Amino acid sequence: MIKPTLYDSVEVLLDLPEQEIRAGMQGAIVHQYDEQTFEVEFTNEAGETLALVPLSSEAFIVIWQAEFERPVSVIDQVAQIVARLPQEPQNQLLDFARFLSSRKDRA
Repeated sequence: MIKPTLYDSVEVLLDLPEQEIRAGMQGAIVHQYDEQTFEVEFTNEAGETLALVPLSSEAFIVIWQAEFERPVSVIDQVAQIVARLPQEPQNQLLDFARFLSSRKDRA
C-alpha cells in the first residue's frame, strides 16, 4: 500500500458537497495532521485554491509521489482502492480481472 506523504497528488474517492469537491477531483497534500489525516488543497486550472479540506487517507488515493517525482501506476492506483474493499467485492474484482484476461486472447 502506498503511504501518503507531503506534496503527493491525490484523487478524492467521494463527493464532498459542502466544499463543492466531486469524486475524481485531484488535489495536493499540503499538511499532515497525523498518520491518517491530511490537509488536501484543491485548485482550479489557474492555480487558485478552491478548497482546503482535511481528509482521512481512506478518502483518496495517491496518484503522484512527490518524493520520487513520478506518477503512481494504474495497477497501484487500483490496488489502493481494492485494498479498502471487503473480501467479497475483492473476490468479485478478481473474477472480473480473470474474465478480462481470458478475453484479451480473443481480441
